Amino acid sequence: MSVLEWLLLVAAGVGAGLTGSIAGLASLVSYPALLATGLPPVTANVTNTVALVLTSVGSVSASRPELAGQGRRLVPLVVAGVLGGTAGALLLLVTPAEAFERLVPVLIGAAALAILLQRPPAELAAEGRRAHGARDPWWLVALTGLIAVYGGYFGAAAGVLLLATVLLGTGEALARSNALKNVVLGSANAVAAVGFIVLADVAWSAALPLALGCLVGGRLGPRVVRRAPQALLRRLIAVAGLALAVVLAVDAYR
Repeated sequence: MSVLEWLLLVAAGVGAGLTGSIAGLASLVSYPALLATGLPPVTANVTNTVALVLTSVGSVSASRPELAGQGRRLVPLVVAGVLGGTAGALLLLVTPAEAFERLVPVLIGAAALAILLQRPPAELAAEGRRAHGARDPWWLVALTGLIAVYGGYFGAAAGVLLLATVLLGTGEALARSNALKNVVLGSANAVAAVGFIVLADVAWSAALPLALGCLVGGRLGPRVVRRAPQALLRRLIAVAGLALAVVLAVDAYR
């Protein structure tokens, strides 16, 4: 790997850590960067999952105030995240590489559309408070597990889906919901990463610089979550994601 590629991955990691901890968009930054270094899609996805664990380490360590008082809620959600992440990782390992290459454009396109069409976090939280009051709905744990399956399999925009689910299900403020999302998604990514390290080929020369950037970006994310222009950021990355989906679809289906 060249010095330029190494620096590209560090920068991509910082961007992924920031956007992942703020808005759940990490893979739409880091995954294309790994593809740009020449890694095949499955290897890039495996490497990406391993590196993104450091995003969660950084963001969770900086989110202790927001996590205070959420322990009882956190336990079942983390269990669902771990089980879902395990299932998703196993699904990836048994899926033929050719099938994954054809599925990736669809997943990225769907994730980008989810980002583009996502309702504002404040609106979701307000609706959650009106609908459920102080009690979390029964479907919150089940839907968290399903999102974790997707996160373990591919992961792009899984954070967006989980953040929207937590906001709507708990009615908590954005900062507290975001911290909860980071812990749950981090647990799902971690268990998937362990499976990939043991059973798959991780491109460590790419994973290490990306992980370094993810740690830095993850640490910075919670500090700027209240100030970041999230609506503009989501739109820009959604448009880029749709463009990437088109490019990958042309390559996969020609």
